[in-house]
This record gives sequence, C-alpha cells and structure tokens, in this order.
Amino acid sequence: MRKKEIDEAAMRARWGVSPAQLPALLALTGDTADGIPGLPGFGEKGAAAVLAHFGSLAAIPDDPAKWDFALRGKDRLAAALAAQRDDAVLYERLATLATDAPIDQDLAALEYRGTPKAQFLTWCDRIGVEGSLRVRPRRWLP
Repeated sequence: MRKKEIDEAAMRARWGVSPAQLPALLALTGDTADGIPGLPGFGEKGAAAVLAHFGSLAAIPDDPAKWDFALRGKDRLAAALAAQRDDAVLYERLATLATDAPIDQDLAALEYRGTPKAQFLTWCDRIGVEGSLRVRPRRWLP
C-alpha cells in the first residue's frame, strides 16, 4: 500500500498489533477497502487492546467477566463478539492472505511482461473506456 514497507515494530506502533494479528484486527474493526464490515462498537484502539491481551480472536472469551483488564465498554464489546463470533471468524479468514494456493509455475513464468495492446484496446472500446485508462499500461505486448 502506497509502495511503503513496514516492519513489525512499525506495525505495532501504528496499529497496536503484530502482523499475525492484523486479520483479527480487521475482522473486529472492519476494512472498507476489502468489504469487511467488522463488529459494532469495535474501534482500532479497543480491538488492539483486546488482541494484545488475549492474543487471538479465538482466545477472546464471550463472558466480559473474563476480560480481566480495564477497557471501557467491554460488556458491550463482549456481547457484540458473542453474538457475531461466526461473522468475525469469517471476516478474519477473508482478511488473511492465503499462502497455500497451488501454483504450478515458477516465479519467472508469473512475472508481468506487459499488457497485450490489441486485446486491451478492444476491451476498452467494448466497455466504452476513454481517457487515461486506455494509456495506463506502462508496458505493451505486441
């Protein structure tokens, strides 16, 4: 995103979670870019505090009495999670990058070599694309 790489320390400083916890954070808070609605009441700070304490979405208890740390609104948040835990698990899965997809080609074969110009321009004509999208590809294939 924005051609910027961050390390674990920067992620913890910005979002309050480790890279491995980011899908759980997005499951709780939502991610509009990926169409993940999140759970009602969970903001970044509260979700990060809950994940920092419990470690994972699966480890968060439904009973707020077991949330043995100070957090404003924990009864309401625990109730939201208990009511929508299945949704949260789905959202976490949707926010998780799959690394086990079978790929039967080597990396060099998957390298971007350019956009097929004739096919692309025909597609642009077919759907009525004008302007900057027509010239956006930086490398053309014959």
